[in-house]
Amino acid sequence: MKQATPAAHDALIQEQFTRQARPFAEVRAHSAESAMGLLLDALAPAPGDAALDVACGPGIVACALAQRVASVRGLDIVPAMLDEARKRQASLGLSNVTWELGDASRLPYPDESYHLVTTRYSFHHLLEPLVTLREMARVCQRSGRVAVIDVAPAEDKRAAYDAAEKIRDPSHASALTERELGALFDAAGLEIETTTRYRIEVELEAALRASFPEPGGADRLRALYRADVGVDALGVGAELRGDEVHFAYPIVILVGRKRGA
Repeated sequence: MKQATPAAHDALIQEQFTRQARPFAEVRAHSAESAMGLLLDALAPAPGDAALDVACGPGIVACALAQRVASVRGLDIVPAMLDEARKRQASLGLSNVTWELGDASRLPYPDESYHLVTTRYSFHHLLEPLVTLREMARVCQRSGRVAVIDVAPAEDKRAAYDAAEKIRDPSHASALTERELGALFDAAGLEIETTTRYRIEVELEAALRASFPEPGGADRLRALYRADVGVDALGVGAELRGDEVHFAYPIVILVGRKRGA
């Protein structure tokens, strides 16, 4: 299959996440306190920190950080996502968060501007995640920390997982394995300090309500997941509970510091 050009892929991201903005924000699994607690524990934010959340989406991570640090900036390329982020900020009464429209591959900030630089669930949408990670490292202070949180399928499951996710969300590029994510950290001059793994459980129909697959894609995905029950070719542990299909995304949190810091 021919890979989309960067411009065409950016257009897919804009189309998908403009439509997904509200339903994505409303998926309870994305705001699960247990998962957020793992991230905050790994980052160990301090009250005086300035944080940047790259590809911030509806502001879930940024707003959680804002309750622990001095200030947070959330950056995203999709205006509709930033609209949802502002709603979340207002609902929580947070005054120390600002939002900016921008490209994760070209961060508009000086070197070493932030103590904490994070991104969650973005790398599998990027054609060149190393470019973004290098930018994240550039704007992070020498004593600061960079965190990437994303799905990390097993190496022997990744091809099947990617094929399924591209049906659900055509803007999906490719999930990276934990080993590949680690190699990106090394290439970006970052030493991994902590690695945390967890799983996010999702019910298939709930996932589809927050997604916008191409015509016929939802039925193809239903058939694919039901066929995977007891097989686990996708690596997500699909299972039937009554007539519902449940599965769990394998997630990894990698937190690193600049090499030699």
